[in-house]
Amino acid sequence: MNIQDKDKQIVIYQAEDGQFQLEVNLTNETVWLTQEQMASLFKKARTTITEHVNNIFKEAELEEVAVCRKFRHTAADGKNYETKYYNLDVIISVGYRVRSKSGTQFRIWANKILKNYLIQGYAINETRLKTQTKRIRELENTLGLLSNVVKNKQLKKDEAIGLLEIITDYTYALDLLDKYDHQALEIENTNTFEIFKITYNEALAAIKMLKNKFGDAEKILFGREKDKSFKGSLYNIYQTFESRDLYPSVEEKAAHLLYFIIKNHSFTDGNKRIGAFLFIWFLEKNHYLYSLNGKKRIEDNALVAICLMTAESKSVEKEIIIKLIVNLINKRNA
Repeated sequence: MNIQDKDKQIVIYQAEDGQFQLEVNLTNETVWLTQEQMASLFKKARTTITEHVNNIFKEAELEEVAVCRKFRHTAADGKNYETKYYNLDVIISVGYRVRSKSGTQFRIWANKILKNYLIQGYAINETRLKTQTKRIRELENTLGLLSNVVKNKQLKKDEAIGLLEIITDYTYALDLLDKYDHQALEIENTNTFEIFKITYNEALAAIKMLKNKFGDAEKILFGREKDKSFKGSLYNIYQTFESRDLYPSVEEKAAHLLYFIIKNHSFTDGNKRIGAFLFIWFLEKNHYLYSLNGKKRIEDNALVAICLMTAESKSVEKEIIIKLIVNLINKRNA
């Protein structure tokens, strides 16, 4: 069996007196040395090592196929060669036969290295499993939010279509069904080039422009601020920490703008419409409403569904909502 270089790890063994070092191949949860390396380690001639290795297999102390591998390596001349390596079982057996003190030291070192390797490997796999489980839970929670909207609202046809579009886009973004460690639900592929910063006065002027499109009866309550929370929402999307934006991308600012307006109920009437309008307006002002091919980054139906989901969501589900919005409008939709 041949093992490629990319599957190997190299660790350095150093004798207790510090006078001897050896590059040790760590693969498949054991260490591997060539006969030449064993000769250096045990301070014996290569022919002596070869004789002991042959006797180990001849006497059936170990089975050659289980303890011997060929690894490819690049030599000093720049060419690739395949060299036969022997695992720790063989190394220990040869060490006993040549009665080498250095062999005992190497065995103690190797067992310590392998124990650490196994512990670290377990920790890495455990972390991956936790990450994967978290992402699956996020997907389940998101689909649960969609389900709540369907259950609690009498949806119009275009709103229902919007929910289906979100399910399709979101599942694609996660890609959990096809790849084990895909980073799809993270905040990524975003645009940090911001050319427009929304201000309180500009936002009020935009809301007034929207208000003028309604009839006189609807104008009475629409867009009236109940408190100062709207101004707070605008302040929050530009929060900084250690001189860095807490929400550094256009997508994150837009997503939080939409979320804050809807969830804070800053206006007497029209919170979802105002949130959706300012969300679109903010993206357009930053030249980010349309992708490079001229298509809207988020279709009208999907935007309606997002607003409904946000309104129906619990405060603990904020992160899921924000990630969902970002994934629907990020550069992946270019």
